[in-house]
Amino acid sequence: MKTAVPCYYHLDVEVSPERVSQVSRILAAHLRYWDLENLTDPVCRGAELLLRAIDEHARDKHTSIEMWWNGQHLITAFGDDDPDLRPDQDLRACLADIAAMSDGWGCCASATGSKIIWFSQRARAGQRVPLVPLAPAPSLRTGLKVPRSARVPALAAPARADALEGSR
Repeated sequence: MKTAVPCYYHLDVEVSPERVSQVSRILAAHLRYWDLENLTDPVCRGAELLLRAIDEHARDKHTSIEMWWNGQHLITAFGDDDPDLRPDQDLRACLADIAAMSDGWGCCASATGSKIIWFSQRARAGQRVPLVPLAPAPSLRTGLKVPRSARVPALAAPARADALEGSR
């Protein structure tokens, strides 16, 4: 049995209009590296939506982006420290679009007062998943020793020299 390799990526960004497409290309490159090309389009579209909304509405443009792949789901999270940015007001249209194109999403506050907006994409059946072979598990059976000095009984009589000459 093989299991998927968990992956993690973290990126700190100072959001600006020029950086939106650059961050999208960086995230796409990591997804290709993880053999998740099929998730590139929805993840990059969601990232672009959130980064443009943060650029438009936030005063503090610093954002942290994290991606986790656990073998079944890719979770992408954006964290910011702007107390004036309200997801229920400023990001309502952006979050509606993200909800429509993702398998799950959410918004929560952290203990430090920052906001985290996340969305997830599930790997569909038949998609290539990076696999790692597991080490073989030890067996409870005891192996039988192969006899090394046991003689093998002759299956046929030894060939005679005169029989070989007659066949020529």
